[in-house]
Amino acid sequence: MIRPARRRRQPAAVVATLLSAALLLAACGAPPKVQTALEDVGKSDGSAIEGAPKGYEDYYGQSLEWTECGEDFQCATASAPLSWHDPGAGSIEVALKRIPAAGQKIGSLLVNPGGPGGSGVDFVADPTRFGQSLRSSFDIVGFDPRGVGQSTPVKCYDDAGKDEFLSTDYPYTPEGLAERQDAVRAWGQACAENTGPLLGNVDTQSAARDMDMLRGVLGDDELNYLGYSYGTQLGATYAGLFPDRAGRLVLDGALDTTLGSDEVALQQAEGFESALRAYVADCQAGSDCPLGDDVTSGLQKIQAMVEDAEPNPIPTSSGRDVTKKLAFYGVAVTMYDEASWSFLTQALREVFWEGTGDDLLYLADVYNDRNDDGTFKSNSEEAFRAINCADARAEEDMTKMAEIADEIEAAAPTLGESFGYSGIECTDWPYPAAEQEFDPAAEGAPPIVVIGTTNDPATPYRWAEALAGTLSSAVLVTYEGEGHTAYGRSNTCVSNAVETYLLEGKVPEDGLTC
Repeated sequence: MIRPARRRRQPAAVVATLLSAALLLAACGAPPKVQTALEDVGKSDGSAIEGAPKGYEDYYGQSLEWTECGEDFQCATASAPLSWHDPGAGSIEVALKRIPAAGQKIGSLLVNPGGPGGSGVDFVADPTRFGQSLRSSFDIVGFDPRGVGQSTPVKCYDDAGKDEFLSTDYPYTPEGLAERQDAVRAWGQACAENTGPLLGNVDTQSAARDMDMLRGVLGDDELNYLGYSYGTQLGATYAGLFPDRAGRLVLDGALDTTLGSDEVALQQAEGFESALRAYVADCQAGSDCPLGDDVTSGLQKIQAMVEDAEPNPIPTSSGRDVTKKLAFYGVAVTMYDEASWSFLTQALREVFWEGTGDDLLYLADVYNDRNDDGTFKSNSEEAFRAINCADARAEEDMTKMAEIADEIEAAAPTLGESFGYSGIECTDWPYPAAEQEFDPAAEGAPPIVVIGTTNDPATPYRWAEALAGTLSSAVLVTYEGEGHTAYGRSNTCVSNAVETYLLEGKVPEDGLTC
């Protein structure tokens, strides 16, 4: 049989840019020239200190020293307490980067790209992610939450150890699962040894308390906030802790804060299954699709490729093999934005028609923030695991985990196996999960805009519906489309609703569909 000619491979820089945009929720539009002068934004009238918890007045009262860090950016480092329950425990650093308002400033807008483990400092490095009207009126401030990136970070393995951890497969056998538990246990021990007591203080509630401190230091009486994905959990937690200090909050790609970890795994697996089904149909409607012409069989072909990579890793020209875990990452990363689907098609052509996995490995490396030389661009994996384990625990009984895994595979047969046994991921974690200290309904908070995308793989639409129902003052905006989140990657209906609310306080109609 003569194989169709393989399309020219996209330059690596092009692929990385588009996939990073998918993962970090890129927007469109041209950035204006920023002309705001450097200034000390510490609150001069002392009112920020009035809202500080006892023992933390100095943190709320600090002044930031902003320095230029690029033509249109300013950077600073804030001090935060190691523990919000023990003011004498010491301090950590929180890194900030802002795009100063190009016009008449009305306040600051804190932003978080998700994760957990996503860098807000990196996120604001591309001003075009935000509408020009927002850039004109707000200082847009990205920050790396505690444990993340340029803030005092969670540290675990060196690059070689991390690379092995992220690529090693463990069969779903008693022996394989025991080996996986041992590997996770060793990872947690390394995190504790190399991070210290910060590891026990990276929970979302602590990060939300950091945000209130930053609100005061930035000189704002109320917090204006735009959070995506996990950033919606962070924003909802803030509203639950500080309803009287919540300003205009937009939560895009919402998490259901009432779900347990196992329910999250099940429903997220279903979300990726739905997105993959849409992808396969789109692929088969075009030319040179390597998945045949039937959606069900196309999904089965992807499933077989991922499963077979465990006993038979896919070779690459670099000498590295694509394991089952890496094959999963390579497929999953392209589901965050339909603009990335063509890269998956390109990778699948190579696997099925040439028997090699260079493109699929590249996609997995983008997902993991891995460089070609084996180093990593960020500590997102370390922070992701640490924050999740600090917030909650999944079912840890192996018999019950097996039952849950079967349920997930039945609901999401293509990639569902990779979502099973989530209780292993915090095996013997060195610190307990934080106890909930906030009101999930955020009673007393002003209107909060919650946005959901109807075929979002990572944060299924039902989660947006649930969060809007949980928060007492929420309104729900729906984007009918594919991909993860909506603002900045969907349409003017969504962007107008978000920007009008943030700038003017005009609340969108509850149930608005775009």
